[in-house]
Amino acid sequence: MASNEQQRTIRVSALARVEGEGGLLLRVRNGQVMDVRLQIYEPPRFFEALLRGRPHTEAPDITARICGICPVAYQMSACNALESLFGIKIPPELRQLRLLLYYAEWIQSHTLHVVMLHAPDFLGVDNVVQMAQTHRELVQRALQLKKAGNQLLTLIGGREIHPVNVRVGGFYAVPRPTELHRLRDPLQRGLETALELARWVANFPFPDFEPNYEFVALRHPTEYAILDGQLASSAGLDLPLSHFEELVRERQVPHSTALHYEMAGRGSYLTGPLARFNLNFSQLSSLAQEVARETGTVPPLQNPFRSIIVRCLEIIHALERSLDLLDDYEPPSRPWVDYEIRPGIAFGASEAPRGLLYHRYEVGADGIIQTAWIVPPTAQNQKRIEDDLRLLAPQVILMPKDRATHLCERAIRNYDPCISCATHFLRLSIVEDSS
Repeated sequence: MASNEQQRTIRVSALARVEGEGGLLLRVRNGQVMDVRLQIYEPPRFFEALLRGRPHTEAPDITARICGICPVAYQMSACNALESLFGIKIPPELRQLRLLLYYAEWIQSHTLHVVMLHAPDFLGVDNVVQMAQTHRELVQRALQLKKAGNQLLTLIGGREIHPVNVRVGGFYAVPRPTELHRLRDPLQRGLETALELARWVANFPFPDFEPNYEFVALRHPTEYAILDGQLASSAGLDLPLSHFEELVRERQVPHSTALHYEMAGRGSYLTGPLARFNLNFSQLSSLAQEVARETGTVPPLQNPFRSIIVRCLEIIHALERSLDLLDDYEPPSRPWVDYEIRPGIAFGASEAPRGLLYHRYEVGADGIIQTAWIVPPTAQNQKRIEDDLRLLAPQVILMPKDRATHLCERAIRNYDPCISCATHFLRLSIVEDSS
């Protein structure tokens, strides 16, 4: 390389405080970004192949195994797809119970991310253990909040990890009112903690960074979309889920075992809390909206580093709605509804904690799954994560090693990427490359 050229390379071998194993390569020459790669090197698990040839009734249980943090999301998207194909109408009582189950997952997943994985970034510490030395009471209360979510998930789902009580058409069994009402006090205490968390994180120092995102999320006519809805975007889309495959392009990149997704003709997009917040703010619970305005967190919100506040607002929403559903709960006459199998193509989606989760199945007349296609939110966000890093690269490459490491990690953790469970800590090297 000519002597007047300068090239620097940042290599991150293992990302810290994310669910899974991945790395980062960032190369800049003469101030220009030459390459950005979010390197996902975990082996693929082939769940779509596992579903082929299996009875449709097994889809909720098989797909729940994809993730130990958000198994309910996979169950709900699978059920939504198959129930739509079979013409199943879920009665209001069962739908409310499913919402409760999903809220439980949001509570435990968002709390895990906000307090255990993301907050240390803003406090200059490496992990929640160090954070607890100065914020012990808050960490303890957050653990109790997460526990309340897990208790609700266990009661309705059968167990807190990979629930076993969800089936096509409803549930295998439903809780008694007295069992649900026993969780009211823990959830009410959790709401008080969530309010404190939201006000606390709103005062964190946030980098000045506002990319021009296309937000993509579900939209529901009467509620903050989580369980179901139509496909919506900040570019004006408002379409049935059956149009998903017309709008989104999938491609394989050599540096990742996870696929990349783009909006056809428009490039990367963002799904998740920030997208839901910007598209559906008016449907947040009254208390969540009140805290949003109090903290100055209102749409349009483009800064991904402020997504930690949005997750707290969604915890408040989930808790407030859960308490309402507990008070109104009446057991359904039956845990599930009967149905007839119809052959065809099934489309379904729901809003996992990390964003839109799309399922598509081909089902035969015998109810056997012939093909399956599952699009997780983290896969949809991976191209957008790389684009964020590309936009940050000019300032990152000029920073000292430790600050460059910190900002790269923070930019990735804004998305709470769910690669899979991992306990690695980051190692980063900045290499002067004169070749």
